[in-house]
Amino acid sequence: MLFTTVALAICVASSALALPSKRATSPSGFAWGNENIRGVNLGGWLVLEPWITPSIFQQYPRERGIIDEWTLTKVLGNQTAHDEVLRPHWDSWIQLEDIQRIADSGFNLIRIPVGHWAYNDLGPYARGAAPYVDAAIDWARQCGLKVMIDLHGAPRSQNGFDNSGRKMDTPKWTTGDTVERTLEALQKIQTKYGHSSYDDVIAGIELLNEPLTAELDLKTIKQFSRDGYGQQRAVSQTRVVIVQDGFEQPSSYNGWLTPQDNDSQWVAIDHHEYQVFTDELVAMVPWQHRQAVCNNAWFYSHADKWTFIGEWSAAMTDCASALNGYGIGARYDGTYPSSTFVGSCDNINFIETWSQQFKDDTRGYIEAQLETFEATTQGWVFWTWKTEASPEWDAQRLIAAGIFPQPLTSRKFGQICENH
Repeated sequence: MLFTTVALAICVASSALALPSKRATSPSGFAWGNENIRGVNLGGWLVLEPWITPSIFQQYPRERGIIDEWTLTKVLGNQTAHDEVLRPHWDSWIQLEDIQRIADSGFNLIRIPVGHWAYNDLGPYARGAAPYVDAAIDWARQCGLKVMIDLHGAPRSQNGFDNSGRKMDTPKWTTGDTVERTLEALQKIQTKYGHSSYDDVIAGIELLNEPLTAELDLKTIKQFSRDGYGQQRAVSQTRVVIVQDGFEQPSSYNGWLTPQDNDSQWVAIDHHEYQVFTDELVAMVPWQHRQAVCNNAWFYSHADKWTFIGEWSAAMTDCASALNGYGIGARYDGTYPSSTFVGSCDNINFIETWSQQFKDDTRGYIEAQLETFEATTQGWVFWTWKTEASPEWDAQRLIAAGIFPQPLTSRKFGQICENH
């Protein structure tokens, strides 16, 4: 997630506008090709991220070195971590009430990030997250939502980010037997949720979140994806297989895993779009962020597969505490190594202190993304539903403050991009 391209009532889910498609409509889970995805991620739940739930990490002295889920379970021991930290968090962070609110807010889909350790015994990780995937699917059914299951963390990290479970300078996913073990975990997900009994609710299964192609061998990543696709087809011919583009241009995959490529069918591309992870991006003023949304659309809008924006946010700063890693500062206020001060982070993480101008600028940025993503792709999935203290990333807080449009099609500002 930390990257950019410069990218018990029955609940009522909103209907979405249709998009033209180059493909036939999928008979499985979601009306791919005929319906916009308007979704939200359940981030920080089954894969810990220090910036989403900083209280989990702040309770331990820094010298213990607990900076991600790997170190949490390694230092505490997986049983202690499970009993005292993870299970209470899993039980409380996302509940039926959250899924009801998501549906009531007009979203039609949830994306569930889950780590490989929910389905295998590699590393020090505590197991036990898998039943919560089942719970979320049951809740989604009750509320009329569709579900994407996203394998968010692979053994030895596919990107080096803490959202993979383990933060490290260089991802080591393709060393040893880690690719094979990832496929084993993935197969358990695919065998269960690829079954026809889930056709009513599962919109797709994402093979692996954000493999860092700049550090890993793209050929190996593509072979993994081809193998993962084959595993899914052994269970279901129509379950949509989702490939995250690994920060490559989605159209660079054109011709690959298509009907012309061994009759490959029902494949979608997930692209992520953020504007806060370089010095140049956080230095932009609000109108430049809005303009960049429009300017960037060319990058992801020419693929020959269904393409959607699986992660994006309302953030124009990187002020969320620990967003760049636990104990690491922000570029925006100059506390990140070798960065330059742009502005103060003092009020950014307290939405009740936002000026009306900042609220309007944030809403304008959200609206620019909603309009552009829906006009050029299959749709979008906001990151994330809730945080402890990072409102630029918190759909629940943004909705309550009148900043995230309600209904989702409502617009406060007519002009998306500006000429300066």
